[in-house]
Parts: sequence; structure tokens; C-alpha cells
Amino acid sequence: MTGTVSRDRRRFLTAGAAALGAAATSQLWLPGTARAAEPPLPDGVFTLGIASGDPLPDAVVLWTRLAPDPLNGGGMPDRAVPVEWEIAEDARFGKPVRRGVAQALPEYGHSVHVDVRGLRPDRAYWYRFRADGRLSPTGRTRTAPHPHSSGGTLRVALASCQNWQNGYFTPYADMLAQDPDFVLFVGDYIYESAPAATAVRRHEGNGEPYSLVQYRNRNRYAQYRTDPHLLAMHAAAPWVVTFDDHEVDNDFAGEIPQDPAKQSHDAFVARLTAAYQAYYEHMPVRATAVPSGPRIRMHRRLDFGRLVRLNVLDTRQFRSDQATTRAGAEDPSMTMLGAEQKAWLLRGLHHSPTRWNLIASQIMMAETDLQIGPGKLWFYDAWDGYQAERNTLLGELATVRNPVVLTGDRHLTMISDLKKDFADPESVVVGAEFVGTSISSGGDQDQVAFHNEWDPRMPDNPHWKFIDAHRGYHLFDIRRDGIDATVRAPETVLRPDAASSTLARLRVDAGKPGVRLV
Repeated sequence: MTGTVSRDRRRFLTAGAAALGAAATSQLWLPGTARAAEPPLPDGVFTLGIASGDPLPDAVVLWTRLAPDPLNGGGMPDRAVPVEWEIAEDARFGKPVRRGVAQALPEYGHSVHVDVRGLRPDRAYWYRFRADGRLSPTGRTRTAPHPHSSGGTLRVALASCQNWQNGYFTPYADMLAQDPDFVLFVGDYIYESAPAATAVRRHEGNGEPYSLVQYRNRNRYAQYRTDPHLLAMHAAAPWVVTFDDHEVDNDFAGEIPQDPAKQSHDAFVARLTAAYQAYYEHMPVRATAVPSGPRIRMHRRLDFGRLVRLNVLDTRQFRSDQATTRAGAEDPSMTMLGAEQKAWLLRGLHHSPTRWNLIASQIMMAETDLQIGPGKLWFYDAWDGYQAERNTLLGELATVRNPVVLTGDRHLTMISDLKKDFADPESVVVGAEFVGTSISSGGDQDQVAFHNEWDPRMPDNPHWKFIDAHRGYHLFDIRRDGIDATVRAPETVLRPDAASSTLARLRVDAGKPGVRLV
């Protein structure tokens, strides 16, 4: 939880993205460690950086992937490689807490996931790795508060949608300076689109990725992880992640691709299997997320003391195929979550011990009525396309303590009241939703054109409290009495060094459903 920033934390934050992205070399680190008999590894094994994630009161996941030649297959020998790890209470590692050795296996792209246990709650820790004498950058992470802790502040950064081709990941430079306790990333970490000749930064490869090698190395994750701002933000705070569609295929639903006429079922299952494995290999998640063929467990729950419960959803694997008509959207058999995940979510909400109940939903829950004037025209890929299940869930939120939904996908900021029944103008407000804009997807938009298109729809969507089309992220300071939200945006994503500023400040008060501008 955010408090006074310690000297070690200040030193770490001011070290700079370049220092975080550079892998130092050392022959001395853990005493008594024997050199391997195999030929030495190439230099630059930590090119893809380090990360941490899914903090618990006594544990956190530490991640790295050995890849000295990340865009050309990784550059690692086809054998298991021992990787030493260490976690300490200070940036100079004068107070070591835990250390050990993990195996980087070729079948998982030489990635490493260490679930470090036995830590103390609500503490900053520093960590690093070593492989064959090569020392990684130092990372900083933080554990969640004690389960019975009820005070303090939790600072959360909400991010999504980072398209390499549309711009630099400039917002992360500002996010780093804001020092969040953790980053919540709600989807579209990579994009599967083919290289574009006119792109700001061109995708590697010759088309969309379909194989594990393409998702893992040449086309996507390895390329994205070379962005210095992304590397620095991963090293500075733990992340809680989930995926949306572009980690696999645009607008896919379950085992149904966007274009079933062009991708057979068997071919798409193979693509899912490759995409999910590459996702796991590059994310700081626990072993519960190890894929099993075309299946991966991503919905999970994290508590931060008695202040916040975070329910992370998976709105892709279990959904019915998207509707294309209003009648299809109103079909009561349509599901976004699937029966098991829906029951899991409702149990977690109704039995929550926390002051705030956050839901990380990849796609927008509040209504989007695109039709100006009488009638409705919905955005079917979002919750609007699953009317019966969405309305049931909104009804349940009416009995949940302080529900707030955090969303991505739209490449827009759309901050709304959640109403029990969007068909009834007099319906009660049951919660608030923050649809975060994109890190870079969509590039720099024409703001005048955006408002000319979207402002006329405001009267038909009175629950919208703030809309905007800048790139950036949202920052939340969560206390028992309320949530103070800030919309942060860079001047441009066409330059990696552009400055950021605040576009809007909003407030959610405990015990008063809804959100307001301040």
C-alpha cells in the first residue's frame, strides 16, 4: 500500500528505464555456486527483462525469460538451464530473505516462474536472477497487505491495449513516476495483426502469428518486450494480468475464430494452444495458469487486506459467439462468463470481506447506445451483446458492497455509472465502471473528430460521466472512504519521451454507487 516512499524506493524509481533494461554482468553473486560444465551462455540472456505479479500477503511470482537473441528463436541451447534467484528487503541485497534455483526449460521458452513464499505482508522487496554468471537487472515488487489489515491506501494503475505498430509505449514512463502498488492489465498485451508498411513501429514477421515460435519470438512477445518503458514498468511493480482477443485472434469466442471460413476448428485449436503457451511464458503468473492444450485458467481472485478484493475475469474462453442482431443479444442462452465462472464470481462478490469489490472485465459492461435518438444500437462484442447475463449480474451488484468495474478494449476512456436496468431511465445506480483507454492502440486520435462523432450520443447514454480519446492509463488511489481516480495521457505516442498530464479527476464515494467528476 502506498505510503511514504523509502530511500530505496526513490533510488529505484529514479534509476531510469535505460538502467532497468540493461543486464549487468557479474561472476560473483551467490556464494558457493558452481559453474555449469556446458558451454557458456551467450551474452544478453536477460534482454526481455524481469517481472513480478499476483501479489499475496506472503508471496509473489517472479518472472524472467532467457533470450539473448529474442527475435530469432531466443538464441538459447536446447537444454534446461539453472537460474538462480534472490529476493531481499533492500535494493543493495544487504538483507536477503529468500534465494533458490529454478530450471529454465526449453519447452517453455526458457521462461522462469518462481512462486516465492514466506514473505511478510505489505512490504517492498527487491529481486534479481543470475544465469551462468550473467546478472539480471534488479526488480522491485510488493506483497499484499495482511488479510485483516483495514487501513491505508492502495494505488492501482489500469492499462490495456498496447499495439506496437500504432505508437510507442510512452504512458508507462509516466506510470513509473506515479509509483503504483500494482499494475492491472486487462488485455491486448500484443496484437496479432500483420506488419503494416505505414506503421510507427513495424511488427516482425510476414503475417499474423499462428505457431508457438511466431507468438513467442519473431512476431510478437519478444518484440513487445524490447520496449524500454514496458521493461521498466514490469521491473518496478507487480502486475496482475488477463488477456482479451488480440493475444490470439481478433474477436474470437471460445474455440470460434473471427473468420471460421478461413480457419478450421482443428487449426484454430492449434492456434489457441500456441497462443496460450506463449502468453504463459511471458507473464508473471502462477502455475495454476500453465495451459493444458487450448485451455488456460486466468480467472482468479486477489485480496488486499480488508480494503480491496479484485476479481479478475476471463471474458474470452467461455463466451458464446458474438451476436449480430438485437434479438441475438437478448437471447437468454448467451453467456460471457460460462456457468462455472459466473457462479465463482458471484460467490466471491457476495462473500467478500473487503470494503471495495473490483471486477477486472476485459470488455465494457455499461451500455453503449450507438443510435442517436429513439431505439438502440448496441456494441455486440461487449457486454451489450449478452444482455440477459449482463442484466442478471447488474442486479446482483445491487447487493454487493461498493462494486467497481475496471475495463479495457475500447481504445477510449468511458467512465460510467452502472445501472440495474439500462432500459429504464429511472433505474437505480448499482456501481461504477472505468473503461481505460489504450497505451498506444489507435495512435494519436483527432480529438475534434472524436467529439463530433461521440458527443451527440451523450443524451442517449446519460450514464456516461466522462469520455475521451487520448492514449494513456487510469490511476486509482483507493481508501476506505472512497476512490480517487485520475486519467493520465501523454501529449503523443509518436515519441517515446512525450510528457503526460492529467485529463480528468473523478471520485467514487464508499456507500454511494456511481462516479462523479471532481
